[in-house]
Amino acid sequence: MTKQKKVILITGASSGIGYDAALILAEQGHKVYGAARRVELMDGLRDKGVIPIKMDVTDEQSMADGIKTIIDAEGRIDVLVNNAGYGYMGAIENVTIAEAKRQLEVNVFGLARLTQLVLPHMRAQKSGRIINTSSVAGKAVIPFGGWYNVSKYSVEALSDALRIEVKPFGIKVILIEPGGIKTDWGIIAADNLSASSKDTAYEDSGLRMARLLKFGYTSRFLSNPIRVARAITRAVNSRCPKVRYRLGAGSGLIVFFHTILPARWWDGIMRKVCKMK
Repeated sequence: MTKQKKVILITGASSGIGYDAALILAEQGHKVYGAARRVELMDGLRDKGVIPIKMDVTDEQSMADGIKTIIDAEGRIDVLVNNAGYGYMGAIENVTIAEAKRQLEVNVFGLARLTQLVLPHMRAQKSGRIINTSSVAGKAVIPFGGWYNVSKYSVEALSDALRIEVKPFGIKVILIEPGGIKTDWGIIAADNLSASSKDTAYEDSGLRMARLLKFGYTSRFLSNPIRVARAITRAVNSRCPKVRYRLGAGSGLIVFFHTILPARWWDGIMRKVCKMK
């Protein structure tokens, strides 16, 4: 049990990392509001004390209504966990601009707008924490992940700027950077990649990458999502949280090699993985 009960809003709480984090934090005694488009998927959380809120991070009114509901009930918001997001993979040439915009709308602009809505309340109470779920994809690029990489690089940059801006108001900004985590994300991304690559100039290499993704996300080598959920809870509860929590299969090595290797070497390794010429 934590010493101080906090009022927490978690987006993307209907499954995976968000669901697990909401459950753990509620069990620790915090007042947790779980936000998602499909409220019915959070019935199990409701039974554990989590309060479900219907929210779509691409809908301005939906987000504003959600924040108002919490402020009216609690008078404060101590922690915002921006966890909602998704990945769509495909060659830059193949992914439609409409799909690219949708990915950025969910992963970046939804996160940014919800943060804007919460910040006045945190400034007024002179405290708060904003925890953004990023990814090692915000540090290292892989082929066919371009638009997803763009979204996560954006989350990294946005969070770094925000951390500097809001520190004088007693607000901390924390990044969660998972590596390989065993969720449905990889399966869905692989299916999207297969569909977007079929009958295109990128079919062979795209389908190979899709097979590798599916193999990886159905293997025993990836980390359990509960590890990420626990990192989120540490970021909530720690008196002095880290700026970044990097965890999950391969997260450290991927960033390390992407940083030290010359760009041509990294590019060559990626082409070899996908059997590109």
